[in-house]
Amino acid sequence: QVQLVESGGGLVQPGGSLRLSCAAVGSILSINAMGWYRQAPGKLRELVALITSGGSTNYPDSVKGRFTASRDNAKNAVYLQMNSLKPEDTAVYYCYAVVRVGPPEHAYLGQFWGQGTQVTVSS
Repeated sequence: QVQLVESGGGLVQPGGSLRLSCAAVGSILSINAMGWYRQAPGKLRELVALITSGGSTNYPDSVKGRFTASRDNAKNAVYLQMNSLKPEDTAVYYCYAVVRVGPPEHAYLGQFWGQGTQVTVSS
């Protein structure tokens, strides 16, 4: 139905940068919010960045000023630029989207997740 295809994870030294990309493909009528969550070993999944359809962004204090999310609505894509990375940013990062799907006369909002991409910050 809808798939979120992620790319861009990897290994980076502390203080370095990475850019994650995610594209939504499938039977999409429209996309509401898009963003990123992360999950470190032994911890709960947490919000990293969320962009509404109107362009408003939401970040937790732990990444404010270092991470920037952006959207390309024409490509159904969301990006996450991560700067000044710290070892505590190490986690699997998941793309997330709230997508309007189904036949137009019976459309509904579904939540979708990417497969996850590993980000490791280590010297």
